[in-house]
Amino acid sequence: MESIANYFKLDELQTNIKTELVAGITTFVSMAYILFVNPSVLGAAGMDQGAVFTATAIAAAIATIFMGIVAKYPIAIAPGLGVNAFFSYSVVIGMGVKWQTAMAGVLVAAIIFLILTLFKIREKIINIIPQNLKLAIAAGIGLFIAFIGLHEAGLIVANKDTMVSLGHLTTPTALLSIFGIIITFILMSRRTPAAIFIGMVVTAIVGIIFGLIKLPSALISPAPSLAPTFGQSLLHIGDINSVQLFIVVLTFLLVTFFDTAGTMIGLATQAGFMKNNEMPRAGKALMADAVGMTAGAILGTSPTSAYVESSSGIAVGGRSGLTSVFTGIFFIFALMFSPLLTVVTSQVTAPALVVVGVLMAQNLRQIDWNDLAVAAPAFLIVIGMPLTYSISDGIALGFILYPITMIATGRGKKVHPLMYVLAVIFIIFLVIIAH
Repeated sequence: MESIANYFKLDELQTNIKTELVAGITTFVSMAYILFVNPSVLGAAGMDQGAVFTATAIAAAIATIFMGIVAKYPIAIAPGLGVNAFFSYSVVIGMGVKWQTAMAGVLVAAIIFLILTLFKIREKIINIIPQNLKLAIAAGIGLFIAFIGLHEAGLIVANKDTMVSLGHLTTPTALLSIFGIIITFILMSRRTPAAIFIGMVVTAIVGIIFGLIKLPSALISPAPSLAPTFGQSLLHIGDINSVQLFIVVLTFLLVTFFDTAGTMIGLATQAGFMKNNEMPRAGKALMADAVGMTAGAILGTSPTSAYVESSSGIAVGGRSGLTSVFTGIFFIFALMFSPLLTVVTSQVTAPALVVVGVLMAQNLRQIDWNDLAVAAPAFLIVIGMPLTYSISDGIALGFILYPITMIATGRGKKVHPLMYVLAVIFIIFLVIIAH
């Protein structure tokens, strides 16, 4: 135990193995939904859902444990939401591309990722982003995940007249979510240790008592076979031979690059890891994402990304890579105990997302709102993420405006050249996704 504590510098980070374990459990439970959502989304593309379930768990375990041991950050990685929908509905269904070919596109993008990471290009890009924009990214992610939580809770619903509106608060599931949010905020306000995790457990128990959450039919079940998806990306790399497919690869690359970079910056800012506006060991953290994406493409799942739900583990005290190691181990256990995960419904995870959103929104107070040249791009990032339902789109809006406002105020030379390059890339990116 002492060697583990020394390796992860638990004393220096003012944490311990018990706290890291609770943080690892909290992060895992908060993002366990991806084990069921990802197979459903990729299943629409014709992929075997059982195989995708297994691929999702293994890819998440590999990337998250790598993050913990090598980069030593409490940040979990798994196949990302949003990009999996792009994979199924835009590429496979919309463009008529076979899922095997689309998966080959993911593998090509992952290989490019590895190269960019090895040459520290991704790390340099993260470190040149201005502090105010990094704070905006952290706060924007907070609003984004709070919006997701409120939607999953049924408190915010779609409305054709006003785009969104208040949901039906008297439905049993909405009432369960409201209970979960209130009990979690009470625990947080009282500074109860592991408040978010306890809130999720209490919410699940109440849901079971009132028949809103079904008890699992079994405790253990064999992991579904990977045979239907394993290695298909390798067999179809030769199919990437048209301009259309190269654009698909570029889109996978851009979306995953900035989703992950933005999320990591936000989480590192929340946990206080940033040093002199730079993220220590950023290269190793980004390598974990690249390794996860490569492994996932070979196993048979869409691109991986750092998960904003990691903030729930950080919020309960997770500060070292040991949190990620525990989270990764739970993903492996999930292969055997998958029936138990049916207890973790959206009503159980929604309160955690809302509470963490509040915590991350605190970064707003550190933004220099008196300097409009900085405040305007920061505001677009913050408001853009929830309104476009995309971390990368929100970042794009702010990064495009930033060099424009800086030039307008005579400070164009203070903008790092790469920020101009990023602005051009984001303009191209927005044009691509618009079509």
